[in-house]
Amino acid sequence: MAKTIKVTAADGTLYHVAAIHLGDATQWWRIAQLNGLSDPDLSAFVAPVSLILPTVDASQASGVPGVSS
Repeated sequence: MAKTIKVTAADGTLYHVAAIHLGDATQWWRIAQLNGLSDPDLSAFVAPVSLILPTVDASQASGVPGVSS
């Protein structure tokens, strides 16, 4: 079952949310993708906004898919 949380600008970025809830800040893109977001910045969310979180998946590679260093 998917977990839903409320976030505001005080939560900073999806990097912070992913680090806290998924244990890996580089998996912010999974939260963004699931919620139709493209920017990890949460500063526009003055009022609380609900986000659906993906399940923790240790097999997920870190980083954004399709982007290499």
